[in-house]
Amino acid sequence: MPSLELVLLAALLLGGGSAEAAQEHILFSVIQISSFANQSWAQHQGSGWLGDMQSQGWDSESGTIIFLHTWSKGNFSDEEMIDLELLFRVYFIGFTRETQEYAGQMHFGYPIEVQVRAGCELHPNDTAESFLQAAYGGSHFLSFQDMSWVPAPEGDSRAQSVCDLLNQYEGIRETTHRLLTHTCPRFALGLFDAAKADYKRQVKPEAWLSTGPRPGPGRLLLVCHVSGFHPKPVWVMWMRGEQEQQGTQRGDILPHADGTWYLRVTLDVAAEEVAGLSCRVRHSSLGNQDIVLHWGGGNSALLTLLWFVATGSLLVLLVGHFCLRRHSSNWKALAPAVPSPESPTRADGQGPRTLRHQVYTPQESWIKNRFLKKWKTSLNQLWGR
Repeated sequence: MPSLELVLLAALLLGGGSAEAAQEHILFSVIQISSFANQSWAQHQGSGWLGDMQSQGWDSESGTIIFLHTWSKGNFSDEEMIDLELLFRVYFIGFTRETQEYAGQMHFGYPIEVQVRAGCELHPNDTAESFLQAAYGGSHFLSFQDMSWVPAPEGDSRAQSVCDLLNQYEGIRETTHRLLTHTCPRFALGLFDAAKADYKRQVKPEAWLSTGPRPGPGRLLLVCHVSGFHPKPVWVMWMRGEQEQQGTQRGDILPHADGTWYLRVTLDVAAEEVAGLSCRVRHSSLGNQDIVLHWGGGNSALLTLLWFVATGSLLVLLVGHFCLRRHSSNWKALAPAVPSPESPTRADGQGPRTLRHQVYTPQESWIKNRFLKKWKTSLNQLWGR
């Protein structure tokens, strides 16, 4: 464990003074997820977040910071970011070694899952709060408060043992405190200023409706998709008139590569009750103009489109049929009057039946029947929905 003290002392290379007064609410956090499958295998994931927007990642293979935006360095110099990168690289090495060494002594059984969230929150009233919380197996395990490591109320004796061990090293406590109360606010302010254009941008959402897998006989799963919006907060609800439908199920808000977001909201409803339902979307980029999609409107548009496509296709077939028949008639007129020995004769003895006419008639019938059958099936499926 003494090696962790040396690792964290490296953070002093970053210096950092008191943060300037924040004019807006700013939240910056670093998230660590570490998995230990056994005594010899470990994997670490790391990311930095400005509010709900990811600003940095961590490449565990090369031990380097991934800058996701042009502003991800904030106002820190390249040298300061190199120092931070070195700090995290050595930290993960030390964290892996110390965890594997003490896991057996403290009765932690493999696999081991550790989550850490640390950062700072700056308020417009010139106050700042820092935090560091660690979880083991998905449950709150310990935190850092007032220069000390404190076990979680729901933690067991192992949480107390880890805190007792960490609290022995004054250098670790002092450096952790400095990182949270000095370095973090300074970095968060610079990051917010650099990201202001992206952080405050407003992107209007797009929305559309569909159906999901049928929940059961006579029931439908209505799906409202909302995509491409920024910032993250959004309100989406299935409605009947002005009444919110309590069965509305909201999925997770997922990120797009361009920094916008996607949300899927569903409603399980009886097929005969879909009339009058709508999906309402509220977002800051829309002002007071909510997006309202009525169930059935999209179906009507789709039916209209299908009608035009089907009608156009049928016209093409009819024109093709007319042209082929006309071409066939012209070909017959130019053909010799006396049939050749190879020409088949009609059953009524009225003359030759050309090979071209013999092949065309069943083919034409097959094409028409197949097209009309597919068209009918598509319409039945659409109306049945």
